[in-house]
Amino acid sequence: MAISTTPAPVLYIPHGGGPLPLLGDPAHQKLVEFLQNIPSSLGTPTAIVLISAHWEEQQPTITGSDHPALLYDYSGFPPESYRIGYPAPGAPALARRIQTLLAASGLQPRLDERRGFDHGLFVPLKIMYPKAEIPCLQVSLLASLDPEAHIALGKALAPLRQENVLIIGSGFSFHNLRAFFASPPGTPDQRNEAFNHWLIDTCTAETLSPNERERRLTGWEQAPHARYCHPREEHLLPLHVCYGLAQTPARLVFNEEVIGKKACALLW
Repeated sequence: MAISTTPAPVLYIPHGGGPLPLLGDPAHQKLVEFLQNIPSSLGTPTAIVLISAHWEEQQPTITGSDHPALLYDYSGFPPESYRIGYPAPGAPALARRIQTLLAASGLQPRLDERRGFDHGLFVPLKIMYPKAEIPCLQVSLLASLDPEAHIALGKALAPLRQENVLIIGSGFSFHNLRAFFASPPGTPDQRNEAFNHWLIDTCTAETLSPNERERRLTGWEQAPHARYCHPREEHLLPLHVCYGLAQTPARLVFNEEVIGKKACALLW
């Protein structure tokens, strides 16, 4: 891998509800516009590594296929949502490089040469990079859902930033499925907004020391209305991986309603 003097970007995004961002759903319009525009701030990566909320394994696992298929890992959507294509090539050599990095950090990674891309990858990337020319791979979350372990996972991946590899954490800063549809669109949700404010402050405030920022992210359950916003934290933890990669204050690049709830995206 060529070494770059400028670290590649790290981006945490909301990927929306299933395939809805690709189906013209009006509740995703602002998110779609953001995803269309953000690549202009990301340079031209040689590869994309994506950590999706929709893949958990007991040990960190990396897609290793040359040409991954797509996993339509959602249900109840129109027939066209099961015909979506995103023929981006895989990145087997990069997968082996990541396996080496993780093993050197004391983890026990493995390659999965059969798993395809889930919608946490192909939905946002089809909007961001519609030509599907950039090699992509996924790294799993850990089934433990331990926030400290996910920050450590990010730290182990940090050398990739010197190799022009764009790293994306694909989740959702609010992910309470019942709450999305419990109130009419436009109804204020003070619990959602309080947690969103806490998360943005935690990730962007330059007054926080690295230790304090990490302490807050590790103890995220103590944030205002944390378990209301994340009854289960798999959509938040890609952010922890992103922070582990960067370990610096983030820049807020999106803070709008998606499916009637405030959601944010952060760029390092």
